[in-house]
Amino acid sequence: MALTRQTLHDLVDIVDPSEFDIIYRLLVKFIPEDDALPDEIEAMRLAETEIANGETIPYDDVDWK
Repeated sequence: MALTRQTLHDLVDIVDPSEFDIIYRLLVKFIPEDDALPDEIEAMRLAETEIANGETIPYDDVDWK
């Protein structure tokens, strides 16, 4: 029997739901992580600097209306 995507789907269908967490943690290890883009890296650096300098607004002070 050739291993196909459908074979994996069929196997998941027979796994006990109590084991889903284990299956999930195993499968996500095979999903490649995206590298952050240069503008995303810069945004993270800026955010870290603003947090360190106390330049952020506390969550509770935001008017969410």
